[in-house]
Amino acid sequence: MLKNKSIDQEIHDVLEEEDLLIDEVRANSHYSNIRNQNKNEMLEDYVEAIQDILKNKGDVKNGDLAHHFGVSQATVNKNLKRLISFKLAKSEPYRSIFLTDKGEKLATQSKQKHEIVYNFLIKLGVSRETAENDSEGIEHHVSEETLKLMKKFS
Repeated sequence: MLKNKSIDQEIHDVLEEEDLLIDEVRANSHYSNIRNQNKNEMLEDYVEAIQDILKNKGDVKNGDLAHHFGVSQATVNKNLKRLISFKLAKSEPYRSIFLTDKGEKLATQSKQKHEIVYNFLIKLGVSRETAENDSEGIEHHVSEETLKLMKKFS
């Protein structure tokens, strides 16, 4: 009987340890989501910028993006390669940069999220400058649930 009890205890301990690992994985998945959102931030910012510059200027060159973001052309080149690999933009050497349909859709969605967050912050009484700065960061991390509620109140 003692032998069975120790086996039962061992099984219980193993199952308890497995439950702790599952809880740890679940807890870390929150951070995994945040890491993915951080990776998407650049993509969203770039497609938004390309869309805005195209609308205002008619064409977008690497130098326009470098100036817009205050980064080097090498940084723009690296990020542009990522956009192209995700099929969000297209470009040929020494030519204008354009958004694909997928890139246009992402830019429009990002812009809408930005406007909802911005308008919500303004409604709270946040200054325009602060609302603009804060909404730029929040738009990338806000959940659909929260965004719907923000839209409702703004």
